[in-house]
Amino acid sequence: MGSTDSKLNFRKAVIQLTTKTQPVEATDDAFWDQFWADTNTTVQDVFALVPAAEIRAVREESPSNLATLCYKAVEKLVQGAETGCPTEREKQVILNCTCILTRILPYIFEDQDWRGFFWSTVPGAGRAGTDEMDDDEGARPLAESLLLAIADLLFCPDFTVHSHKRGPDSVENMQSIDSCEYIWEAGVGFAQSPPLNYIHDLNRTELLRLLLTCFSEAMYLPPSSDNNVLNPWVTFFCSTENRHALPLFTSLLNVVCAYDPVGYGIPYNHLLFSDYREQLVEQAVQILIVTLEHDGGVPHCPASPSSMEEQESTGPENLFVNYLSRIHREEDFDFVLKGLARLLTNPLTQTYLPNSTKKIQFHQELLVLFWKLCDFNKKFLFFVLKSSDVLDILVPILYYLNDARADQSRVGLMHIGVFILLLLSGERNFGVRLNKPYSIHVPMDIPVFTGTHADLLIVVFHKIITTGHQRLQPLFDCLLTIVVNVSPYLKSLSMVAANKLLHLLEAFSTSWFLFSAAQNHHLVFFLLEAFNNIIQYQFDGNCNLVYAIIRKRNVFHQLANLPSDPSSIQKALQRKRKSPDVISRTSSQETVSMEGSHPAVPAEPGTLKASLVAMPGIDKLTEKSQVSEDGTMVSIPKTDSPHTAHPDQTEMERRRLSSASSTSFWAPTPEWVLSWKCKLPLQTIMRLLQVLVPQVEKICIDKGLTDESEILKFLQHGTLVGLLPVPHPILIRKYQANAGTAMWFRTYMWGVVYLRNVDPPIWYDTDVRLFEIQRM
Repeated sequence: MGSTDSKLNFRKAVIQLTTKTQPVEATDDAFWDQFWADTNTTVQDVFALVPAAEIRAVREESPSNLATLCYKAVEKLVQGAETGCPTEREKQVILNCTCILTRILPYIFEDQDWRGFFWSTVPGAGRAGTDEMDDDEGARPLAESLLLAIADLLFCPDFTVHSHKRGPDSVENMQSIDSCEYIWEAGVGFAQSPPLNYIHDLNRTELLRLLLTCFSEAMYLPPSSDNNVLNPWVTFFCSTENRHALPLFTSLLNVVCAYDPVGYGIPYNHLLFSDYREQLVEQAVQILIVTLEHDGGVPHCPASPSSMEEQESTGPENLFVNYLSRIHREEDFDFVLKGLARLLTNPLTQTYLPNSTKKIQFHQELLVLFWKLCDFNKKFLFFVLKSSDVLDILVPILYYLNDARADQSRVGLMHIGVFILLLLSGERNFGVRLNKPYSIHVPMDIPVFTGTHADLLIVVFHKIITTGHQRLQPLFDCLLTIVVNVSPYLKSLSMVAANKLLHLLEAFSTSWFLFSAAQNHHLVFFLLEAFNNIIQYQFDGNCNLVYAIIRKRNVFHQLANLPSDPSSIQKALQRKRKSPDVISRTSSQETVSMEGSHPAVPAEPGTLKASLVAMPGIDKLTEKSQVSEDGTMVSIPKTDSPHTAHPDQTEMERRRLSSASSTSFWAPTPEWVLSWKCKLPLQTIMRLLQVLVPQVEKICIDKGLTDESEILKFLQHGTLVGLLPVPHPILIRKYQANAGTAMWFRTYMWGVVYLRNVDPPIWYDTDVRLFEIQRM
């Protein structure tokens, strides 16, 4: 009964606040205490009992009351951080204030006039002069007091961490606590695993949810390519002002990487017990990806305190980024990589009892975290690629890409997966690792094959290109760049994968496809480059690919003789109007899919999705490096590359990225076709066909062969040494970050955070401006 009463009293207090036209004094504790002193409300209750319309009404009609409510709630948190909340009642007050601030902050951020409120000191808010807050921290903006209080409370004994003192009267002094001794979980830099305590997990989750809400001011600013505009909340929280920065960073990382959703392996255990650790892990990984977005810059502060103006233009160092980049012990890397691989693989685990194991939902946040680790810590990237452990990351990524290919609400997931593979493919070791046989057979909606991880990658990419939705077309360049980057190292492609690559070439080299957009010919260049790399550097083990090339030799002859006169161009474009599909799906010889797999399906009607900014073209995403004799990479300057396979690339990309309406004005001309047709790298393949086709035909006639295996045996023992053109240098396109990708990551990451926080729906129906929320 008590909880119903407290909800009623809380609701009465809210109504009083919305109906009072006169300002309520900050010293009127009897009024303000109604919001947090005697209530026992959950965060869901607070969201239900404080409607959006009423928060906006108070903001517009009695702003001073909203200001005082925020100020008083922050004051309670500051007091709790000082005393350490020894009593249960004080702990409940802290939780109530935390929930109220989580509810109100988005409505402060959505109004431009209010955005500076937390960065100002509140004049006269404690005008009785008795407030400790005014005495101790005279000039601290409210935001800083709030952030420091949250940090302190996250290491508060018997509230969010286990107390180390034992004895009836012992209270640990919050000011002198060494929070490095209270790290939440064993792992990086900390060996002891404290006992699980679900109350502590719940309290941490509430405080982290408020922290995430503080950081979410970024959602209310429109997209900007200016990377120097920093989030003041993140900048301050990750600075040396926060004495708990290191233990908190370590706690968040360790809690995420140590989490095992399957628990003790009891089937259906997730249906019997509420897993409080999962909620904590979700908030922790979201805090990590949001704080790791910035690595210094100019904080944007509506009312920038003088301490920040004194910083040089690079801005204060982000300690979270600093700590992440300095992890270096092998055992730490191993702990992080195994933890992320275990969690990413979790949704793929198949059991004989349907729904018997817990499936996590935060794989997108984990992929962003993995991306950040590779981006900020090159030693981690090399560790990942040093062994075949990288394949434990690759397989789940390919699974997600294949599963999401038909669902437009998951286009962001497709991008992050492809970007990670593009980043990895820039390193030689990734290509080498792909030669490991693929034997685990995760049920995927792809043809059955026997082969390596390289075959898996090619078969999944083919599936995305031929059966994905239209909005994935900008990713085709990236997918084929990955194939080109790994191609010099692929020792033996299966027949299934070889046929898939030839099918892509066949589809992309039809005249109507080549002539229907200014950049479509790039896809043919990528595929030819991949074939050339395999023929020149891995001919011996690749008889399947050589055989597929011989069988489809007419495709190469047609490319070499591509007509470029005006009437042929017109005819090709008329053919396109009759068959608007990008790629013919019939000639791809679709075979039986793997057992236990489900077809990729479009989004359910009504699914919410966040819009994304446009991605830069592949030439902006990557920089070219040449592999020299000793295996080292030499960067190729962008300007002097007339010999490369992509003529007029920047011009093409400019056309491609300009608005959709202008693309309709572009028309192919004979000069344009000739400008790139003469650069098609066909010499190696034509020479191969010239040498091998007569030999294969002779064997077939002499022995009356129709059996593929005999021909493959001949090709396997054949050689082209001395017959092919001099091998070209290997060209690798390595991912490079830029302002466009940084902006894409920011909108994607916050879109994920927005859509994943539905209980309570923190930002739902507020005026976010970083992206649009669209209903499918």
